[in-house]
Amino acid sequence: MRRRRLLALVPASALLLGGCGLLPDNGTASGEHTVTVWLMKGSATQEYLDRFTADFTDTHPGIDLDVRVQEWTGVGEKVQNALKGEGGGPDVIEVGNTQVPAYAEGGGLLDLTLESMRDWGKDDWLPGLAEPGQWQSQQYGIPWYAANRVVIYRKDLFQRAGISEPPRTRDEWLEITERLGADGDQGIYLAGQDWYTLAGFIWEEGGDLARQRGGGSWEGTLDSAAALRGMDFYRRLQALGDGPAAADEEHPPQAGVFAEGGVAQIVAVPGLAATIVQENPHLKGKLGFFPVPGKKAGTPGAVFTGGSDLVVAKNTDDRDAAVAVVEALTGAEWNTELARAMNCVPNKESLAKAVTGEEGVAAMAAGAARGRATPTTARWGAVEADNPIKDYMTAVLTGADPATEARRASSRITALLDPDTR
Repeated sequence: MRRRRLLALVPASALLLGGCGLLPDNGTASGEHTVTVWLMKGSATQEYLDRFTADFTDTHPGIDLDVRVQEWTGVGEKVQNALKGEGGGPDVIEVGNTQVPAYAEGGGLLDLTLESMRDWGKDDWLPGLAEPGQWQSQQYGIPWYAANRVVIYRKDLFQRAGISEPPRTRDEWLEITERLGADGDQGIYLAGQDWYTLAGFIWEEGGDLARQRGGGSWEGTLDSAAALRGMDFYRRLQALGDGPAAADEEHPPQAGVFAEGGVAQIVAVPGLAATIVQENPHLKGKLGFFPVPGKKAGTPGAVFTGGSDLVVAKNTDDRDAAVAVVEALTGAEWNTELARAMNCVPNKESLAKAVTGEEGVAAMAAGAARGRATPTTARWGAVEADNPIKDYMTAVLTGADPATEARRASSRITALLDPDTR
C-alpha cells in the first residue's frame, strides 16, 4: 500500500492510497474532555472532517476533538515516542495496517478485542485490514479504510483485439494478454520486482510469504509448492510484456510507461489512472478497470490490501472518549462517507455498495473481499528493508532455477524474522 498513490508499503496505507488536509495542528475550544486525534495527510478531506467533528461533538456532549495532521514520512518514530510517554499525547492514531504489530509489541496500544467482538462486527471486517490489526490474538488496530490493486486496461486496445469483456479467470487472463500483444503492443507491463502483485498470486495458490512456527518464531515459505506455483504464474504473465526484470513498478514509474502508449494493461491501484490521463490526455475515457482475476470464474484473485487502522494509545487520559471516537469513525455511517469522499474501500464488504458508482473503486472493492496483508510479525519491516523477495523474482525471471532461488530467499526471510537462526 506513497502518498504517491499507495504503491509501496511503508506504511502500507501510504503505498496504496492516493488520498483515502485535515484540521490545523492546533487545539479546540474548551470542553469537559478533549480527545487528540492524529490522522495522516491525505486520508480525508477538510469538508469530511468538519462534518464529522460537528456531528461527533453534537452527539457526544462534553467531548471536544483536536485533530492533528501528520506526514507519513518519519511518523513511525513520532508515534513510538508518543506511545512511550506518560500522557498528554495523542489518544487516537491512524497507522498503516501493517504497522500495528510493531506498535503493539511495545505495549503502547489499548486492547480493543472486547469492543471489536461485542459492538463493532469484527467478523465482517475486510481480512486485509483486520488480520494485521491483531497482535498475539488480540485486536489493537480497528480497520478504517482500504485500497488494493486492480487491472487498469485500455478499452480501445481490447476492442481492437476483439476482446469484449475482461477475463474471468487467470487462464483467460493469460490468453487475452497474449492476444493483446500480437500486434506489437505490450499485452501487459509488469515490472519484475512487483512483489505486492506476486504476493497475491502466492496467496491465490494457497501459499504465503512466511508462516509462524511452534514457539512463535517465523520462517520464510517462498519455497513451498503453492508459493512456487504463484511465482510461476507471475513469470508467465510478466513474459507477455517488456517490464524490466531487475526493477520494481516505480523504476520507472509504471504510470508513465502506460501513458506513453502501446501497453494494454498494468496492475495498480485505480487512482493511478488519474496520473496516466494527466500525462496523456488522449487516454481520457479509454481506461477501464477489473479485479485481478482468480483461479475460479466469478471469484476475484487474492490481492495485497493496504490501508489504515485506528489505534488507541494505552496512555490515553480518557479511554472511553477515545474509544467513542474510534467507534464513530469506523462505524457504518462515517466509514461509508469516507469511502464516497476519498474513493476508498470501506472496512466491511457489506458497505461496498457505497462506492459502486465509480468503476475503478468498484473493481477495487470487489477484490478487497479477497484481500490479505503481510505476515503479522513486528519484524516484517526488516524483510521489506532488505527485500530478498525482489532478488528472488529477478533471479527467476532471468533464468535461474525457481526452487533453488526460493530456498535461498526463504532462508534470508527466516533470518530476518528470527535472528536466533543466524
